[in-house]
Amino acid sequence: MKPAERRLRRELPVVRRHLTTSAGLALLGAVLVVGQAVLLAGLLADGVAGHGPQRTALAALGTVLALRALLAWARGALAQRAAAEAQRALRERLVERLRHTGPRRLAARRHGETATLLTRGLDALDPYLTGYLPAMAATAVVPPAVIGWLWWTDWASALIIVVTLPLIPVFGALVGMHTARRTARQWRLLARLGGHFLDVVAGLPTLRAFGREHHQTGVVREMADAHRRATMRTLRVAFLSSLVLETVATLSVALVAVPVGLRLLAGELDLRTGLVVLLLAPEAYLPLRAAGAAFHDSAEGIAVAERVFALLDEEEPTAAAPVASVIPAAPVTPVTPVASAVPDGRTARLCLDAVTVHHPGRAAPALDAVSLTVRPGEHLALVGPSGAGKSTLLALFLGFTAPDAGRVLVDGADLAGLDPDGWLTQIAWVPQRPHLFAASVADNIRLGRPDATDAEVRAAARAACADGFAEALPQGYDTVLGEHGAGLSAGQRQRLALARAFLKDAPILLLDEPTAHLDPQSEAAVSRATAELMRGRTAIVVAHRRGLLPHADRIVTVRAGVLHPDPAAEGLVLS
Repeated sequence: MKPAERRLRRELPVVRRHLTTSAGLALLGAVLVVGQAVLLAGLLADGVAGHGPQRTALAALGTVLALRALLAWARGALAQRAAAEAQRALRERLVERLRHTGPRRLAARRHGETATLLTRGLDALDPYLTGYLPAMAATAVVPPAVIGWLWWTDWASALIIVVTLPLIPVFGALVGMHTARRTARQWRLLARLGGHFLDVVAGLPTLRAFGREHHQTGVVREMADAHRRATMRTLRVAFLSSLVLETVATLSVALVAVPVGLRLLAGELDLRTGLVVLLLAPEAYLPLRAAGAAFHDSAEGIAVAERVFALLDEEEPTAAAPVASVIPAAPVTPVTPVASAVPDGRTARLCLDAVTVHHPGRAAPALDAVSLTVRPGEHLALVGPSGAGKSTLLALFLGFTAPDAGRVLVDGADLAGLDPDGWLTQIAWVPQRPHLFAASVADNIRLGRPDATDAEVRAAARAACADGFAEALPQGYDTVLGEHGAGLSAGQRQRLALARAFLKDAPILLLDEPTAHLDPQSEAAVSRATAELMRGRTAIVVAHRRGLLPHADRIVTVRAGVLHPDPAAEGLVLS
């Protein structure tokens, strides 16, 4: 018995009650099995002897069969209820544990694995609680009861069963160890797939902005295919093990049946006793065969229980396990554009021509007939209250949002008609809350340019003032971050996002409140890095604080989806 199984029984009263109830029902079932065999043997023996059927014996046999059917229904219903209560108890304990770890420690875990564990994972306990546990209770009760009755009836047959019965658990254990390893690997692949998929979905806007979303189609497909192969290998082992157990049980019953037949022919055994032995011998092996078959169905549930208890016992947050990097190690093969050629971003003039945007569920437009022109190399600052439409304006230039009316123009060409991938290669986007993936620091920076060398990655980090804290991490640039950059401050995450932009070296820069939610020291560092990044590029900066305003050529206020130029800000130049 594995430690997780012992702990389930020790810490969950419902599991202990379920085991006790299953043992009691199994004992009652053993009594009914013996009674059924005795009654049926008597009826068959009397029929052969010419005494004819006995109504009392037939009624008794019918009653026993009805009781066995009722017992099977009760066993299944009680097992389902116990399984539901046990899963609910584990979910509550796990959720309570995660709630008290705090957001920072919770973010350090693999959210996808935890979500898989709370849903699909705990559901895998069903076969263990409804199949394997009752079967194990039956193995402790039914074989001794059947062998005891057979010993009193025909000790020679009982002795053969006693000798051959251990073969089934021996072969089952040999195959079970192999199955447990394969099932554990299958669960790890499923948890890895869930974690990676969640990470990709959460960071999809970032991947789209850097043109790396196509790479993830292949990565997710490969991970899903690995899980499929592991599942099929586990199923093959389970099917083969069932064949082994059935073969051993069949041969063991044959070892009992052949001597009984020979003794019947020799007149050394009466027909009634021989029939009782032949009817009861398979029942002695049946619980062990059922337990062996149920073990393979329940192996995933045991692996899940081990992971649940590992999370419950976790004292300190550990570094997130490396997953398949969301950042390709080599350039993605470019998609052949089917749209118009993209103008050169270094000389492109960006325009909004009477653009109106409505967000679902909002009556007022996010942008209302907005017109704006950004000259090549100009630094434009957008200010205004939250919800005024500043981020929507950036989304228009990124191509993430399509206008309901009006046009977004790039050197006179409608953005809707340009190749989106080609356009995004000319833009570096730094959002207000940049998404960092569960990968190394270097890989997170390398999202800006996947083919960049280590030296180029470090140079970009120095330009963004991120080299100091990056080199101080336990494994430096190879340190694997938690989800969403867990373990780093907001300022450090912002500087890594700026390092991406430095590495990409795109001619157009879109910054969405890069200094928001930062402490004064972090704000000063990010402001210096941002000012350096803006040099020689067309830049549109959404700013809530004044740290970046002195570096803007023009300031435009956005209120209720309408632009209000600020003439007093003209003349501010990049220092």
